[in-house]
Amino acid sequence: MKSLRWLALLAATGASTIYGINHTLAKGLMPDVIDAYGFIVLRVTGAAILFWIVSLFFPNQKIQKRDWPRFVACAAFGMAINMLMFFKGLSLSTPINSSVVITLSPVLLLILSAFFLKERITFLKALGIGIGLAGALILILFGAKTQPNAPNIPLGNMLFIINATSYSVYLIMVKPLVSRYSSITLMKWFFLFAVFMNLPVGWSEFVAVDWPNLTFDSIWKMIFVVVGTTFATYLLNIFALKELSPSTIGAFIYLQPVIATLFAIFAGADTLNSLRIGAAALIFTGVYLSSRKAKARQKASG
Repeated sequence: MKSLRWLALLAATGASTIYGINHTLAKGLMPDVIDAYGFIVLRVTGAAILFWIVSLFFPNQKIQKRDWPRFVACAAFGMAINMLMFFKGLSLSTPINSSVVITLSPVLLLILSAFFLKERITFLKALGIGIGLAGALILILFGAKTQPNAPNIPLGNMLFIINATSYSVYLIMVKPLVSRYSSITLMKWFFLFAVFMNLPVGWSEFVAVDWPNLTFDSIWKMIFVVVGTTFATYLLNIFALKELSPSTIGAFIYLQPVIATLFAIFAGADTLNSLRIGAAALIFTGVYLSSRKAKARQKASG
């Protein structure tokens, strides 16, 4: 139905909008209110509680014994390493940089798929990979080294690449599980494992927060990150998947830099310059070239 497709498109747009806004809101809390690793403890714990509550309204699925190691690995790459690297990078770099570098995910996914799944990389894809990585290197090597509330931009940008790489590994590892278990089942276990993985790293920063004296501004931003960025976006994407192909939803990642840039500039949290625009253009071109043929095949087979 056309109406359902439009709702799915709105859902995917809503998820990307929340992600784009998150770059600035989360950045605004670090490090004065909460440090990066403590923020991840709050994020995964809150999401785990929400997903387990929601799971009460869905059938309980038994996990096969052979799948438990993959569940743990998915939690490590999808809800621990990538989140820790992203928030630590965000505390060191800027909202616009984070939203631009994150669009390298499709390129990194292609490289990892070639390595792990033996997928063939054509000349066009290789060219796209090279151009996309060149754009990321320009941001890291030639961009500003510091600016207010961004003490180490090059290191922060490097952590964004580790974050995107870790998430790409997660996407490859989770693929066999998606066909065997419901999304709610996967998420409730992934986030539960992630709580225990992130606690040793972020507990000291979590308890260091002055919780009794938090301002309303800080509280609503924290709620936005937990409920909006971590929980609601996932549910919105699940709804969108019912009507749209994964490749269509994947294309919405390119909305993030646009929304993040506009929101960051509007909020006075970041600025745009010619180097960032040029680096973003290279990254977008690289992603387009590296994924163009695959998308064409998917459309033909659909």
